[in-house]
Amino acid sequence: MQSLIFGIIASSALIIGALIGIRFDLPKRVLAVLLSFAAGALITALAFELFEDAFEKGGIWRAAIGLFVGALVFTVLSALLDRAAQPGKGKPADEHQGSAKLDTDAAASDRAATKATTRGAAGLALLAAVTLDGVPENVAMGVSLGEGSGGLALLAAIFVSNLPESLVGASSMRTQGMSKGKILGLWSICAVLLVGATVLGAGPLAVVDEETISLPLAFAAGAVIASLADTLMPEAYEHGGPAVAMSTAAGFVLSFVLSLA
Repeated sequence: MQSLIFGIIASSALIIGALIGIRFDLPKRVLAVLLSFAAGALITALAFELFEDAFEKGGIWRAAIGLFVGALVFTVLSALLDRAAQPGKGKPADEHQGSAKLDTDAAASDRAATKATTRGAAGLALLAAVTLDGVPENVAMGVSLGEGSGGLALLAAIFVSNLPESLVGASSMRTQGMSKGKILGLWSICAVLLVGATVLGAGPLAVVDEETISLPLAFAAGAVIASLADTLMPEAYEHGGPAVAMSTAAGFVLSFVLSLA
């Protein structure tokens, strides 16, 4: 029951973000602050909830291998999703320079959506990316809950990262012309899937030996660190400038405090 509650809370951010995304356009700097705050929270989660647990359960070699595999898988699939969202051999110098799938222009009140959104693939690519790194994150949270080791920091990190990503994804889908009902339906399906991943981590995977469970924990850490370097932090800095350093620090501190609870 606890894992179900945690899963619902974490995944509710997808629905909240989608609702905001289909109704409102936010200033570019607000989106940058949200993304950088999420990045700070994820830094704490991957260091103290994911990789540390993987190391304690399976040793450094298993943890390191799992992390590199997770980072590699996310990086490759992210590049494929970016290509699907914005194909082409070249692009103008003034065009969107961040991840094509995370087209924050679609959710901004002061910028027009780029071709990444108007051709219809950016929102769906971001939905796929959220699912890709969300499943191992939620499984890891379920494992932590199953062992009674807390998971509050990971819950906070997942929530604050899901919110801006679903907001941007829903805005991209809306700009492309998708109906509000279909947008909410797609993000709701993703939310249900991630809730199931949390319950899976606290249930069947809770009885798996520690060396085996260390691999998905490390994989999740690798996916998170790759998403930080590949998408969240570059996108936040591009539109928020040096000021996003403070919101990143705030996200880190909040998540660290929760990790001590």
